[in-house]
Amino acid sequence: MVFIRNASTYLADRFKNTFLFFCTLLISCGSGIKVSSQTSSSTTQNIIAEGNIVADTTKITQPIIVGANQTEVFLPLLDGKKVAIVGNQTSVIYKYPNLASLIEEQGGIETSKFKQYTHLVDSLLSRNIKIQKVFAPEHGFRGKADAGELVADGKDIKTGLPIISLYGKNKKPSKASLSDIEIVVFDIQDVGVRFYTYISTLHYVMQACAENNIPVVVLDRPNPNGHYIDGPTMKPELTNFLGIHPIPLVHGMTIGEYAQMINGEGWLGDDLKCKITVIPLKNYTHNSLYSIPIRPSPNLPNDKAINLYPSLGFFEGTTVNAGRGTETQFQIFGSPDLAIEKYDYAYIPKPNFGAKYPKHQGEVCYGKDLRKTKRLNRIHLEWLVNAYKNSNNKEKFFNTKSFTAHAGTKELQQQIMDGLSVTQIKKSWSEGLRKFKETRKKYLHYK
Repeated sequence: MVFIRNASTYLADRFKNTFLFFCTLLISCGSGIKVSSQTSSSTTQNIIAEGNIVADTTKITQPIIVGANQTEVFLPLLDGKKVAIVGNQTSVIYKYPNLASLIEEQGGIETSKFKQYTHLVDSLLSRNIKIQKVFAPEHGFRGKADAGELVADGKDIKTGLPIISLYGKNKKPSKASLSDIEIVVFDIQDVGVRFYTYISTLHYVMQACAENNIPVVVLDRPNPNGHYIDGPTMKPELTNFLGIHPIPLVHGMTIGEYAQMINGEGWLGDDLKCKITVIPLKNYTHNSLYSIPIRPSPNLPNDKAINLYPSLGFFEGTTVNAGRGTETQFQIFGSPDLAIEKYDYAYIPKPNFGAKYPKHQGEVCYGKDLRKTKRLNRIHLEWLVNAYKNSNNKEKFFNTKSFTAHAGTKELQQQIMDGLSVTQIKKSWSEGLRKFKETRKKYLHYK
């Protein structure tokens, strides 16, 4: 039953709901943009309390709305101020102009004819927001650099804005680079995995801004791996850019929730607290299915790769190729050293977008094709353990430094070499997972 307070409100609501319905339909059937509708709670508020994520209160059925799309909430925070953006190719505002009326008029349209989003920087500049510069994470502002490749400072060709790299020698904004900045906006699509370096960039941005008394606005985005928590917990003595905080490999938090944890747990050091405002997602739960329309980095091309990434990422510290140098990155794995008789798939890595010098370039790699694997809700360690068992060159299987950096612990390599079962290995993770889940509860703002 619908309670109508007045005609104008009713008509406005009907138009809004109809428009959102058609947007959802188009997104589901359109050019790769798939945002699932979820029944959850939401609230419309003009002001987000500083340092908090606003909780949802009214149950409705709508598509997920990312923080960047809620311009009516965060634009007043930026108006008249000198702004820096921490972003990359995923920092976009989705837009669907006149699609509902076009469907009605034409009886259906091809959504690929319409631009589905505009970059946050372009949108803010068009609204006369005073953007001074862009800080770019790993892979660069346009997301074209290889993993681990140096990202240099430069200038954005389209806007002319200076770009300052936060990957390479300088991972933290310098005091000089923030001297002309009054507020920083952080908007990057994360995938919820500890060794995916965007949360490390978040840490250093928050730390630099705390030191210089500059507020940070985090535009929240869904975590496509937010439906589970798993993996070994990072040992504090082993922290590096692939893991700064003592968290499991898969943490199950949005980047907005994670920013709150960084602050709340005192991880910025020296009793620092960053003045943060999180613009929350609408209609999102941690079990929401969310398809990222723009690859978050060169070697995560689709939903399947993102879901398999926590499990196959371990191979980065071994002699096994995880699909780099193919068009199925993190959906296959293989190596010339794996026993041919144990595997049913073979491929040859070649240089391509995102992998200029892929592991085992030009060699036949024997392994597995995982593209038909069902959606994972845990780390599938069996692939790694079996690859070691079936390697013809066990002495060189692990690159210890890299593997330890990815695993966050020295124990995992030793456990595999000692022949422990997957069950035994995972049991050793249980206490770390239990402690983290208790800590995590304090910072959750979505169901």
